[in-house]
Amino acid sequence: MILIDTTCISDDVAEKFFVCNLDKCKGACCVEGDMGAPLEGDEPATLDRIYESIKPYLSPEGIKVIEQQGGYESDGAGGFVTSTVGGRECVYATWDDRGILKCGIEEAYNDGKVDWKKPISCHLYPIRVTKYESFHALNYDRWPICSPACGFGEQLNVPIYKFVREALIRAYGEPWYNRLVQAIENPPTSEPV
Repeated sequence: MILIDTTCISDDVAEKFFVCNLDKCKGACCVEGDMGAPLEGDEPATLDRIYESIKPYLSPEGIKVIEQQGGYESDGAGGFVTSTVGGRECVYATWDDRGILKCGIEEAYNDGKVDWKKPISCHLYPIRVTKYESFHALNYDRWPICSPACGFGEQLNVPIYKFVREALIRAYGEPWYNRLVQAIENPPTSEPV
């Protein structure tokens, strides 16, 4: 376990490997699960603000749900999640010509149409953050659909903390991330007595 300020980071984040392998999983994380992607703080308002800019990147089915029911819904616990199409894929996901689900928000971001990449919960994946009153717990979320990503990450020698570098900096800042890297790559050694 690594402690930095008010965050508690699982050793798995440092020790396990991960690189998304869309050719293998086909973007299954955008369709599997019991509800849409968790949203933080002002993210629902951000989705409302950027909707017209990302609309050309979305599927007709996703657009229909957003325009009839909204782009997000209650998670039943006081928060919000992205809406889904028929209880399946996220309304912001879109199928490409190879049958791979991609994030329409991220595609619009990559094209410079919006200034927001995607919900932080998606950006941080496979890290899931549990927020407690006085600290955040960052844990590796093991999911069988991501087995190809684990193998690919190991093949490329990319640990989770490096794979989600940009997202961790977005969530906690670059000084925090640099401290995480220092704690993982140059852990303090105990002096002999």
